[in-house]
Amino acid sequence: MFTTQEVIRYSRQIILDDVGPEGQRRIKAGKVLVIGAGGLGCPVLQYLNAVGVGTIGIAEYDTVEATNLHRQVLYKPSDVGRKKALAAIETLHEQNPYTQLVHHDLKVDAANASALVAAYDIVVDGCDNFATRYAVNDACVQQGKPLVYGSILGFEGQVTVFNRSGSGQLRDIFPEPPDPGEVPSCSENGVLGTVPGIIGTIMAQAAIHILLEQPSFEHRYLLIDTRTMERKVLQY
Repeated sequence: MFTTQEVIRYSRQIILDDVGPEGQRRIKAGKVLVIGAGGLGCPVLQYLNAVGVGTIGIAEYDTVEATNLHRQVLYKPSDVGRKKALAAIETLHEQNPYTQLVHHDLKVDAANASALVAAYDIVVDGCDNFATRYAVNDACVQQGKPLVYGSILGFEGQVTVFNRSGSGQLRDIFPEPPDPGEVPSCSENGVLGTVPGIIGTIMAQAAIHILLEQPSFEHRYLLIDTRTMERKVLQY
């Protein structure tokens, strides 16, 4: 199942007791859909790709802007104006040629989320709007798919895993999306460039544990203030 080059590439994680050859096979067999290739999506994609997740879907229709470059680390200045997913796939393929990268060039909404989610084992939500978040959540609940959820603003971030091992879903904590304009966005209030890297890496870690059939962030809602590294964990 693995080439010699893959065994060498992944050797430092294969030797871990909690991974091993069987765990690496699970990672390679895994199909993970990442919603958004922005601040959170970039580190998620980089690490899922690096560890060898076999199939990675990228649902992203937007283009690279100069204001993205301080935090969306898959892109370089020459990518400004290009489709994010196409630029990301080029970089990710150079990083690891042994994964399959699938571009879904669309804006995810209630009309298409269910069909999109159906082809994957796990969904990682790195989007930046509540309409998409709720559409993705509802599709995952409908199909029984685990959902890794993360959000960022300023110096703070949040992570959890919904819809796994009875952990509940987004609507159990926030039954309805907030009114437009009620919650500030990164474009309005800003975000430090390193924050999505921290939160996105934790999201990737959560997804990898799910692929390995190990406990992850289910039943726990993690809040981190990166200025102090103070953490709060809410049980639900």
